[in-house]
Parts: sequence; structure tokens; C-alpha cells
Amino acid sequence: MNHVHVPAGTPLPTQAMILAGGKGSRLRPYTDDRPKTMVEIPGTGTPIIGHQLAWLAEEGVTDVVISSGHLAEVLQEWLDTTDLPVKVTTVVEPEPLGRGGGLKYAAPALPRPDEPWFATNSDIWTRFSLREMAAFHAERGATATLALARPRMPWGAVETNEFGQVLDFIESPPSPYLINAGVYVFGPEFTTLLPDRGDHERLTFPRLARERRLAGFTLPQGAYWRAIDTAKDLTEAARELAVP
Repeated sequence: MNHVHVPAGTPLPTQAMILAGGKGSRLRPYTDDRPKTMVEIPGTGTPIIGHQLAWLAEEGVTDVVISSGHLAEVLQEWLDTTDLPVKVTTVVEPEPLGRGGGLKYAAPALPRPDEPWFATNSDIWTRFSLREMAAFHAERGATATLALARPRMPWGAVETNEFGQVLDFIESPPSPYLINAGVYVFGPEFTTLLPDRGDHERLTFPRLARERRLAGFTLPQGAYWRAIDTAKDLTEAARELAVP
């Protein structure tokens, strides 16, 4: 559980980065002609990136850097022809650098390098208070903080007793484990710890965890969170959004 106290005068991040360089192979054929972040959530008429920019703006972000690669021109065309709620800068990777490498390559485009910043994977569709997460990060003096989700498992569970007798069937129960939700707060010093190529989750986070400089912010109960990885995720997100 998160206990968040926002000290008076604590500066909250107003800059963010969206990692949008992946090919989204598991979302084909939707990603045959567009990057994953440009796939529309059915029924909304808006691509994933549009929902993310709106959410970041609602949370006080004014400047967003998009680290792009695969079919970056399709994303750029949409950005150029859309009324955006934040100032957006696009950085195109010269070659696939991995998520950590992509973060490091695009970081110089952040307008305030001496201040903390948010980051999110481009396939995350969520709503929760980034302000609370930033305050949690500041209160713990962390170098990096990652949001933690407890998603529902895609299969049913079976409850048994000590004699092996089946007691109940539970459809899509919450996972017993917290997972990395793909949303982050990074201190300004984090950029120097990133690899030039590779994944920060495998190369940078374990080091910070060993040094007790990595914090985990559990998403509030009831907060909406979904990773859009497959066509099934798109369908389920559309159904969930249609529920009043």
C-alpha cells in the first residue's frame, strides 16, 4: 500500500517520455502499416498515443518527448495534423536500441534535464494519479520509481482444500503477484545509468534494486490498467471502456 504525503513546495514533473519504437509484432495485422502506438482502441476513434497524451496533460505534464522508430513517419503525420494537449518532440532512433537505449538516446530532448520526468511504454492504457506517484517518488528519495499493477489472470483458477477436494472455480482472478506496469518516474540522475543499447528493466533496474534506489508505487485499487499487446487486448479494452 502507498502512503503518500506531498511535502509543501515539492516540484512535480511536467515533462514525460513515451517509448514508441517497437514493431508491435503481436498486434499484426494492425501494425502492418502503423506503429503500435497508432493502433486505435475500437469505439474511441483515437489511437493509443492520443489517450496517453490526454492523460499526461490532465496530470500536469506540458512537454512530451516521443522516442520512435518503426514507421515513425506515420506517427509524425498524425502528430502534425492533430490538436495536441501538450508540446510534443519526436526523436527517431537511427536503429533499434532497445527500451533502455531508446530512453537514453531521446533523453537530451527533454526540456528540463535537471528535473525529474515521467516515462511510459507506448502500449499502456491506464488512468491513475501521476501526481501521487511523483510525490511517492520524492518522499522516498528514489532514483527511479515504477508503477506496479496486479492484473487479472487470463485463465480461471481452481480453489482446493488440504485433501485435494475442489471447493470453487474463480474466473480470471487477480494475480497474486505485482507486475511492472510500464509507467515510471525518473530522477534527473537516472539518464546516466541507462545503457546505450538494451533494456533498462534488465540492466539498470536490478542494479538500482540492489542499491535500494528503486521504489515501487502500487496502482490504487480500482485504477484502470491494461497493456495493449494483442488483438484480444484491443477487444477487451473496448468492452471495458463501454461499461458505464
